[in-house]
Amino acid sequence: MAMVKVGNVVVMCMVVVAVATSLHAEASLSCGQVEGSMSNCLGYLKNGGTVSPACCGGVKSLLRMAKSTTDRQDACRCLQDAAKKIPGINPGFASSLPGKCRVNIPYKISPSTDCSRW
Repeated sequence: MAMVKVGNVVVMCMVVVAVATSLHAEASLSCGQVEGSMSNCLGYLKNGGTVSPACCGGVKSLLRMAKSTTDRQDACRCLQDAAKKIPGINPGFASSLPGKCRVNIPYKISPSTDCSRW
């Protein structure tokens, strides 16, 4: 179960970081929070198909939590670390997640994203 959460976190971090770029606040976001928010997306990230409402809810929740630059950078790193640990995550499915969840993100979601830019 922890592996599922970690995988979801990697892809979703990139989504959160991009969407949350316009938010301004200081807070501390943990990898556990990121993983918890993204845990319902692993099935889609590996197999595609329909994105569950729970997955999109997690994406939106993570975006709300990642308010500061530090939060967005930390979330991005958490997601990237998780993606390395969980085999089978499809980068194409990850990049399509914002559109599937109707979230506008101005950046491409990719494992090669430079987290320091967020």
